[in-house]
Amino acid sequence: MSRVSSRITLQDVAREAGVSLATADRVLNGRAGVRGVTAERVRDVVARLGYRPNAAAARLARGETYRFCFVLPSGPNVFMRQLAEQVTNTAEWLSTHNAFIDLTRVDVFAPEELASALEGLIGRYDGVAVVALDHPRVRSAIDDLTAAGTVVVTLVSDVPSSHRRHYVGVDNIAAGRTAGTLIGRFSGGRQGSVGLIVGTPALRDHAERQFGFTQVLSGEYPALKLLAVQESLDEDARTQAIVEQMLRDVPDLVGIYNVGAGNSGIAAALAAAGQAGELIFVGHDLTDDTRRFLLRGVMDAVINQDAGHQSRSAARVLLAHCSGEPLFDEQERIRIDIFVRDNLP
Repeated sequence: MSRVSSRITLQDVAREAGVSLATADRVLNGRAGVRGVTAERVRDVVARLGYRPNAAAARLARGETYRFCFVLPSGPNVFMRQLAEQVTNTAEWLSTHNAFIDLTRVDVFAPEELASALEGLIGRYDGVAVVALDHPRVRSAIDDLTAAGTVVVTLVSDVPSSHRRHYVGVDNIAAGRTAGTLIGRFSGGRQGSVGLIVGTPALRDHAERQFGFTQVLSGEYPALKLLAVQESLDEDARTQAIVEQMLRDVPDLVGIYNVGAGNSGIAAALAAAGQAGELIFVGHDLTDDTRRFLLRGVMDAVINQDAGHQSRSAARVLLAHCSGEPLFDEQERIRIDIFVRDNLP
């Protein structure tokens, strides 16, 4: 029997082998209860037809479902709002695979609150994806989840010393080094000071970006002096106040690197001081705001991570680990994108 135009299904195998669909499924999944001669006949048909199992269809046939929870930061962070929107889109795709997503928002800057939220998920979900604070209470909550049989992946910001199964995000040290190279080259050999703003170093992605940035700037651009790190908690108003103080206190300010959110606050401070487009300004995540800042020359470059890719990747990783399906590492690698005004998508 030859089929070229359509995909071979398990129903085709069962019909060709003269067995029920349940019997064919048992053979394919190595379960007991099938006579040896029958199992051999099914395997012969599988080989002859070139049948390749459809994992989603198999789960539907067996009535298997998976429930996942995505734990994202609350607050005004525009990128996190984009990520939440993408998680909603991913949930629609995932439902066709008999898997479902719930979304919860938590203040990730508050370790006790985040840990408590994670602990509350024990026994309720097969998998959890979390934008996590690297803190002992949060690590313990992740470990408790995994000990209870829940697959945990970290998203955007990692907690590598925990028992999480996988990290979905960019190489943040490389992202910080990229920012250092951009500001160093944009400076054109000028001498002066560079401001560095982080949301909080307790978020590992922020700490790693800061580390990579400092490596490059101090090692390769000695004419640029790095100012003391300022913490913004990713708040626009706080970030604006930090930059306003920098502009008053640092007459030789050459540029600013913002590790986290709050880019609108920086743009507002630069505009109020008449410095928009005068200082080098590099930040993260392509949003409606940062796109506008690039087009107007307020920002020089945006280092981006694709929210849609991260959401889909986290879902695929959870599904693969829960179902025992193969995981393709190359497909799940999250790229670092660099956007300037001239290459905006």
